[in-house]
Amino acid sequence: MRTITSTAQIQPQSTAQIMMIRPAQFGFNAETAASNEFQDASLQGTEEHEVQKLAQEEFDLMVSQMEKTGVNVHIFEDNEDLHRPDAVFSNNWVSFHQSGKVVLYPMMAENRRNERRRDIIEELEKNYKVEEIIDLTYFEKEGKFLEGTGSMVLDRRYKIAYACLSPRTHPDVLNAFADALGYELVMFSASDENDKAIYHTNVIMCVGDIFAIVCLEAIKDPDERFLVRSTLEETNKYVVEISLEQVHHFAGNMLMIRNRDQDKFLVMSTQAYESLTKTQREILNDYARIIHSDLSVIEHHGGGSARCMMTEIHLPKK
Repeated sequence: MRTITSTAQIQPQSTAQIMMIRPAQFGFNAETAASNEFQDASLQGTEEHEVQKLAQEEFDLMVSQMEKTGVNVHIFEDNEDLHRPDAVFSNNWVSFHQSGKVVLYPMMAENRRNERRRDIIEELEKNYKVEEIIDLTYFEKEGKFLEGTGSMVLDRRYKIAYACLSPRTHPDVLNAFADALGYELVMFSASDENDKAIYHTNVIMCVGDIFAIVCLEAIKDPDERFLVRSTLEETNKYVVEISLEQVHHFAGNMLMIRNRDQDKFLVMSTQAYESLTKTQREILNDYARIIHSDLSVIEHHGGGSARCMMTEIHLPKK
């Protein structure tokens, strides 16, 4: 059984501080579509102004629901100076850690690299302690990528990073992350029904404090499947399995957060919620109150869902 040896190492899995980017130019991104089966290619070329308007409405509704529960959402506006169709998926370029470390990640699509914004980090520094910025973006020159907490699902308490390898998730960058932050890596391969690599780990997996949601069906190698399940169980997680069919409805793309009163919530899209069975909903509601919001435009055009839109701020407050 894994244990945490020192109380100084204990970190909450969830936070009440969330950073989100309100989109200004949201739309279908042709540069990411080749490796993202969740984008609906038939939507390419649809009316951009209308798509942008609907995406902003979905974003605002999701933020409103979170704020009503007592979650502190730090909203930053995207702008039209640079073309950033995926800016709403902020968890891919940065992560914030209890140690005061901030990590910047190498992105596969060139038109996503300008999503990285130092001005956001500088603004957050007014209220949070930033001890070090770990810049892994130099791996882009080597054609190696790691797209933040899309590529990795972190168990922050036990310092374990789960990662399914894909064109967007390279083992060399994973090892650099692990060395810099003291994480153990659980690496595996995952694919859909057509043996196409799952592009991001967070579409098949969500780790809470005492529960985990995972599509073990996507992990075809029995040894790797056993490794993932056994590691979750050794870290005291109740495992809720979802199917590949549910994954296609973004049922793996969830995030547990807290409010100011330490109440726990599990945020997901309405599509994800409706794909869950009655039993799955009841089990998850026992661990954290479910919040769901309609994100159908963002999901179909962008190929990401609720978890991709939220970047947790675990930095210590000043």
